[in-house]
Amino acid sequence: MSNILRILVVSFVAGVLFACSATRHVEDVRAEDADRMTVGTVQKEIRLGMSGAEVATVLGSPNIVTTDSERRETWVYDKISTEVAYSKSGGSIIGLIFSSSGGGLGAGEAKAGATSTSQRTLTVVIKFDDGGLVRDFSYHATRF
Repeated sequence: MSNILRILVVSFVAGVLFACSATRHVEDVRAEDADRMTVGTVQKEIRLGMSGAEVATVLGSPNIVTTDSERRETWVYDKISTEVAYSKSGGSIIGLIFSSSGGGLGAGEAKAGATSTSQRTLTVVIKFDDGGLVRDFSYHATRF
């Protein structure tokens, strides 16, 4: 095989492997995020009359625990998540081929990129009665 053909094959295989690796990483991060507290989890799992231990099993430890004038506990969960997506293009395999063969595109030419950032918040407030059972709960979610 000629050197240019070898470079082309190696570059192509490396590009495919990198693309698959990057896609897998994004899926892994999203899978981890799916295990965290969501509005659906609150709606499906939290019920009046649950004990504090049951709530903690479903939602984990609260961020804030307060008591009212009658010494009843209120648990507050406040979650914020940020997702950043970045893509870049330009150069690619054609740039590598031209750079390797001594002509055409040089390093840093024809490159462009884009970044997208979104944030989500979820605040859950759970109020307990004198016996330590859920007497009321509310939640508020935003996405921007």
